[in-house]
Amino acid sequence: MNDLPLDENHLIAERREKLTTLRKAAKAVFPNDLRPSHRAKSILERYDSETRESLETINQTLSIAGRMMLKRVQGKASFATLQDASGRIQIYLNDEGVGVDTHEAFKHWDIGDIVWVEGVLFKTMKGELSIRASALRLATKSLRPLPDKFHGLADQEIRYRQRYVDLIMNQESRETFLKRSHITTTLRQLMHEAGFLEVETPMMHPIPGGASAKPFVTHHNSLAQDMYLRIAPELYLKRLIVGGFERVFEINRNFRNEGISPRHNPEFTMMEFYAAYTDYRWLMDFTEQLLRETAIAVCGSAKLTYQGQIVDLEGRFARLTMVEAIRNEHPQWSVEQLSDSAFITAELRKLGEDLDAPGRRHAGLGSLQLALFEACAESKLWQPTFIVDYPVEVSPLARASDSNPLITERFELFITGREIANGFSELNDPEDQAARFHAQAAAKDAGDEEAMFYDADYVRALEYGMPPTGGCGIGIDRLCMLLTDRANIRDVILFPALKREEHFGA
Repeated sequence: MNDLPLDENHLIAERREKLTTLRKAAKAVFPNDLRPSHRAKSILERYDSETRESLETINQTLSIAGRMMLKRVQGKASFATLQDASGRIQIYLNDEGVGVDTHEAFKHWDIGDIVWVEGVLFKTMKGELSIRASALRLATKSLRPLPDKFHGLADQEIRYRQRYVDLIMNQESRETFLKRSHITTTLRQLMHEAGFLEVETPMMHPIPGGASAKPFVTHHNSLAQDMYLRIAPELYLKRLIVGGFERVFEINRNFRNEGISPRHNPEFTMMEFYAAYTDYRWLMDFTEQLLRETAIAVCGSAKLTYQGQIVDLEGRFARLTMVEAIRNEHPQWSVEQLSDSAFITAELRKLGEDLDAPGRRHAGLGSLQLALFEACAESKLWQPTFIVDYPVEVSPLARASDSNPLITERFELFITGREIANGFSELNDPEDQAARFHAQAAAKDAGDEEAMFYDADYVRALEYGMPPTGGCGIGIDRLCMLLTDRANIRDVILFPALKREEHFGA
């Protein structure tokens, strides 16, 4: 209880004393034989429209269990509000209903205690549906006081660190994570309906691959080798395409040893999917429809309000090249200028970009164009927009265009100024892939920590032959931010990455 306010330490000490008294008096202080017959929400949905008279006729006996959030003791009668996973309902008890001893014990129970009650439904004089208790038991003694009911849990850091308290106190947080579950369930259903097979691939890799990112490193004792937490499942999913599963998807956890921001968490969720005999154009159409149908299922409409502004998923998403997107914001720059490395370098330096950082020192035209797009255009893409035709230099796994070998058949989808999805026609030429891996390995040797390793087994898999394939990854956390109107990725991750608490003790 280190670093707690003195009054909170005092309250915890009082509750521990109560627990000690209960242990001396009771055979089972934390009983495990309590089985509620109903949930608060189902009771309200079924009986709240009934009148006082009809409830007397129905004479429905039931039981629920929940955390006590409010308590009012009025002499020989008491009221309390219990909260379970579905909602809240009021209970009423008196000496006659539960007995003098039980009622007296209840008077010493605390807000936050978990209580089981059995009784008959009725409505109070004010018309509130309630349970008149005929039996009452303490299911779990709470040793720590809940935050003040009037101020709630306002400290954002505590909300992230003690998500369990946040979920107890804040209905908005509970609704966010219920909606997140609905989002992933909907995506799974839509993928199954489209003929995709859900699979599971390794989370520890001997070689990190599938994205440009700095991995977390661990060590496997039995194998006597370093392993890497998955930065992406891509190369394993495409091995399955080689093996004959023509449509696969995985909702997966990825880990990248990079910075933390309102849009980034080192552990995050993606849905990646791959379909044989498709290309990036098919993928854009499919991804667009997938997000539209998910929004309608979860939010009731494809027109959303995010941070006070409309986001329209109903119409066809815009499709622009990187250069077109830059020129929308800076029409004074010509196409010729945006094809000039020296010009872009000068503009990036004006914007304060560090071009001497590892991975940028020897940047070619493609990398410079991407850096300029990220610096001056990406954040302006509020409505859904596919940015297409990325340079080969920044797309080591994407198939080059047949009409222009300098660009790839790749897109990134941006909504509200942030990337939501990344997809492309997959590179299935094993010799081209080997050459690109070699280029990535050389970049890594030159100091680029996010460059890819050479993956010989993946090249071997391609040598057996992979059909023409389209693949895409959708950021589930960012999609959840959009569909729940949350500005910070930590608001949609139950337990986001945080610096360890110092000097915290039991």
